[in-house]
Amino acid sequence: MTGTATPYHHGNLRAALLALAERKLEQAGVTGLSLRELARELGVSHGAPRQHFPDKQALLDALAVRGLQRLGSELDGGLGRTTGSFEERLTAFARIYVWFATQHPALLALMFARKDDPTRPELQEANERAFAAPSALIYGAVDNGDIVGDDPDRVAMAVLATLQGLAAIVTSGMIGDRAVDSVVSGTIHTLVHGLRAQ
Repeated sequence: MTGTATPYHHGNLRAALLALAERKLEQAGVTGLSLRELARELGVSHGAPRQHFPDKQALLDALAVRGLQRLGSELDGGLGRTTGSFEERLTAFARIYVWFATQHPALLALMFARKDDPTRPELQEANERAFAAPSALIYGAVDNGDIVGDDPDRVAMAVLATLQGLAAIVTSGMIGDRAVDSVVSGTIHTLVHGLRAQ
């Protein structure tokens, strides 16, 4: 490679940067990401990415927003296709979430790292949209008396904490040769039983 800059030739450099950055994020973490290195691998000048991302943090924020949008789309689609009891629908949510968390652990950590940053309202908005369907499911269950609780947000936090822990257990291999779906459905059954009105 010569010292002259490679001419810009990507029709959609922003999308290409995000796709490559996500792969790098899962391989090497946040510290392994470099705009200059991404530009080199995509064959564009080292300054070209700055047309879309003025700095590394802007790239990370865009990755987080894109991840939240993708998770939200998966959750909306999965819950939209699922009918039945609260437990059946919560199990569908749990399976999608655990699958996403185990497939994209570094991205998930990035998504949640700055979602409450007041200087990044787009992250908070993307987070609220991503979890709108599961939140509505839990609020509806409280309203209908399917589960006990006067604070749906606290119930939602307990569910999410359970799923985060479950995803960590799956990722670490602690479930052995048991099927992930079976472990997820069993966990949700236990959780719902504890939340149900006696």
